Amino acid sequence: MTAEYTKTIDEYTNYNYNWEFLRNKKIMISGATGLVGRFFIDVIMLMNNKKDLNCTVIGLCRNVEKAGEIFLDYVGNKNFAIAEQDVSEPIKYDEYADYVIHAASNTHPIQYATDPIGTIKTNVYGTNNLLEYCKKVNAKKFLLISSFEVYGSVDNVSKISETDYGVVDILKTRSCYPESKRLSESLTIAYSEQDNIDVSIVRLSRVFGPTMALSSSLATAQFIKNVLNNEDIVLKSLGNQQYSYNFVGDAVTAILTILEKGGNREAYNVSDENYDLTLGEFAKKIASAGNKKVVFDLPDKIEEKGFSNSVMTITDSSKLKGLGWKPLRDIDTDIGDTLSILRSQIANKANTCKI
Repeated sequence: MTAEYTKTIDEYTNYNYNWEFLRNKKIMISGATGLVGRFFIDVIMLMNNKKDLNCTVIGLCRNVEKAGEIFLDYVGNKNFAIAEQDVSEPIKYDEYADYVIHAASNTHPIQYATDPIGTIKTNVYGTNNLLEYCKKVNAKKFLLISSFEVYGSVDNVSKISETDYGVVDILKTRSCYPESKRLSESLTIAYSEQDNIDVSIVRLSRVFGPTMALSSSLATAQFIKNVLNNEDIVLKSLGNQQYSYNFVGDAVTAILTILEKGGNREAYNVSDENYDLTLGEFAKKIASAGNKKVVFDLPDKIEEKGFSNSVMTITDSSKLKGLGWKPLRDIDTDIGDTLSILRSQIANKANTCKI
């Protein structure tokens, strides 16, 4: 963990949140090594050091070796455990956890085109298996990390609220992601109704940050990778699509807020008007931060299959803000930090390889 990344994590531990809510609790999170899961775990573990919360995190992941490298600083820590688990299979971990967060998902557009079955299984089977675990151990709350993509193509609204639903073409391979997220949400509500499990749904916007994998085919990751490689950003469209964005730190504070205050069987958009941009505007911000420019290139057939057809997914976060949440910083600071931290991590790896 670089000093710059630690500094950013520390900023989010200073967020105005009721940290006592987590004292002596156990939290299970799937997708532990992912973009959101990793940042979440780092925040909780640093808060354990700062406030002696005694909050235990059980991270579920498919690759224990990878997790061991990412979370090397926590090896042997009594408040941290990694469990090898493909969530599309029944959960093997059988000890109690107070809270369960399902953050595992295929989130790469190319995966939607090349592994649609795996995408559906991780979302739907994973949700089912984690809800079965909640039922078995009588967990206090289940949080499903969902997506703005459940809305599909929505017409005649300037901002999408939690009750606005549009069209998803279910006969397109790309629909494996939004449709399985929709079904996961329905399944979550069904378990709550039938088995009396307290559940909330978190609908994230397009998340970026220093914990993202640069191998990802997400446009945000590719833009950042371009700049880190000292390349111009390649845009596969005219960039007129309108999106809400989330910095990963704000996604984590939103998750924590909903974990504590979220209503049972309620969904919450995570967004802020200052993070609402066109794809082209977002690309230009990243390019500007890296002293590069934006160029245009048409997608190939595989890439095109993975692209979303939605041209407007600006979401309304009034409901979440009613719980007291707001972003900690601004998008320019978040982009600058993301680039700076990733540069440091790349440099550290290069230096380690030379030893």
